[in-house]
Amino acid sequence: MARPKKTDAPDLTQSIDLTAGAIERLACPADKQQAFLRDSNTRGLRVRVTTAGAKSFVFEAKLQRQTIRRTIGDVSNWSIEQARIEARRIAVMLDTGTDPRELERQQQADKDMATTAALADALTVGEVWKRYTAERRPHWGALTIRDHELLAQVGGVERERRPGVKTKAGPLAELMPLRLVDLTTSVIEAWAGREAKTRPARVRSALRLLKAFLRWAASEPDLKGKADATAASAKKTRELAGKAKPKNDYLQREQLPNWFTHVRHIPNPVINAYLQCLLLTGARREELAALKWEDVNFQWKGMNLKDKIEGRRAVPLTPYVAHLLHGLPARNEWVFSSVLVLDPTDKNTERRARYHEAKGQAAPVGDVSTRSASGRLHDPSIAHRKACTAAGLVLTLHGLRRSFASLCEWLDIPGGISAQIQGHAPQGVREQNYIRRPLDLLRVHHEKIEAWILEQAGVKFDTKAGPGTLRAVN
Repeated sequence: MARPKKTDAPDLTQSIDLTAGAIERLACPADKQQAFLRDSNTRGLRVRVTTAGAKSFVFEAKLQRQTIRRTIGDVSNWSIEQARIEARRIAVMLDTGTDPRELERQQQADKDMATTAALADALTVGEVWKRYTAERRPHWGALTIRDHELLAQVGGVERERRPGVKTKAGPLAELMPLRLVDLTTSVIEAWAGREAKTRPARVRSALRLLKAFLRWAASEPDLKGKADATAASAKKTRELAGKAKPKNDYLQREQLPNWFTHVRHIPNPVINAYLQCLLLTGARREELAALKWEDVNFQWKGMNLKDKIEGRRAVPLTPYVAHLLHGLPARNEWVFSSVLVLDPTDKNTERRARYHEAKGQAAPVGDVSTRSASGRLHDPSIAHRKACTAAGLVLTLHGLRRSFASLCEWLDIPGGISAQIQGHAPQGVREQNYIRRPLDLLRVHHEKIEAWILEQAGVKFDTKAGPGTLRAVN
């Protein structure tokens, strides 16, 4: 029998002792996509060749009646002996009942987990904070969103209403560059100690937000073990931040004439009316600022205010408040609207207009064609403080809400009435489950409250006089 020539391709039906020459002569038959040359030296070792001429070492064997085929590597990178050693290693694994595919998957999963853990370790507080605020934003109100932005702002940005003055970094800005895993109890204690020296109230607010943030982060599957939910709750941290002192600012009966006199002289008619309505309704500042014309019913004498407890609540539209609202210009959908004079050639016009409005001054006069309604009233605090200073008073906007509740005590009015008008949560079983007061009943008492406050303030108002009509402003 003639021996095969060196140039002949090896017989694929037979096992041979693999050599470099045999592998080099190996070719894939024309009628197949791939072919295998078995090694007689090592069980399960093959050389695979494709129609494109690519050649690689593979291992093939049976495990629980299933064919296991694993690629070892390209023949140009692996020597025959190296391939045989790898094939024997895989064979040993199969003899012990271990599936190399499952082992590789587990190893890859462990590698991915280690990579994920490393990425989580590298996450900064600022990165996670952005994710947290984005996720929770749909569940928050406008003030909550604003608090999260201001307390974490980096600062150094020019103020919109005060050209040349830059914003100050929020208390939490110092913590944002830190890794989340490094936000420990000791780090937060040291931070609270530094910040509380200059702005303790802001630090207490920041701590409340930080506690909620850490509880959320600790519950996230990919952040477990990276955030300590109790890091901001240590007793020492609370002591460093101090306790908030309750605010007791309110208008006493004898101070009403002075307050009304100076507030009614504020040049901006919207702020003028807003502050008086805030006192006479006892509403929260944002509830009243968010009032729209569609929420006011002049016919049935009611207002539908946004309420943080019930969502919405109906309150009476008393005669003097109705008179104030009738005198406001109907610029847009907001009752307490804001108008700015915009000049397209001057980028600082809007900034100056906002500044004048915040101080309670009339907006600068400009061409009607450049005037546009910007929305609702946002910050009447400056004008109110200026009026209170002139009146010799120290009073916040929330102090007006406190004043309403305190002044009601002078009248023989059930406490539940004023509480319902102000939107306080019902107290006691009867208030919560049994007492239901219609708007007409609230109006009887509310008009009595308003009339008494105006009388004490020396404000002359004829309740029988018909109110004016809304003045539309283009």
